[in-house]
Amino acid sequence: MHPRWFACNGDCRRGYGRTMARFAIDPRTLLVLVEDRHTVHPNHQLVAPNSIRSRALDLLLEQVANNERSEDDALQLHERMTELKMRLLGDRVSRRTAWQIARQLGWKSILDAEYLAVAKLQADALVTVDRELAAKAAGIVAIAELKDVLAR
Repeated sequence: MHPRWFACNGDCRRGYGRTMARFAIDPRTLLVLVEDRHTVHPNHQLVAPNSIRSRALDLLLEQVANNERSEDDALQLHERMTELKMRLLGDRVSRRTAWQIARQLGWKSILDAEYLAVAKLQADALVTVDRELAAKAAGIVAIAELKDVLAR
């Protein structure tokens, strides 16, 4: 198992296999997909808020600033991010749902709520390698594992 992946805690859906499914992803998961050059199963579709690439680029910038990654490497990953096929959403219903989730949970930001909103409205499950986001999502949206998205 990849060190950045985590096992589901029993709340994960199983059996996406060949059935067409939509998966919402977050910036950390996007980076894992492009860094490890994973291929999304052709029957599946990725969905995310419009801001995902900018937020992933922000993570790369932080890594470069902390000398965890070279600038060339970060910019190559940025190119791969732009090539990965995703349906990006930023409509008023998604934004309003993110607002409602954040308010209901007492959050002071809609950043994580955007991914939950997209998952709730447009996906079968959320796929994330971020343990904190997965914990926040539990009970709000279904959670799937990264391997459920990948071509076998």
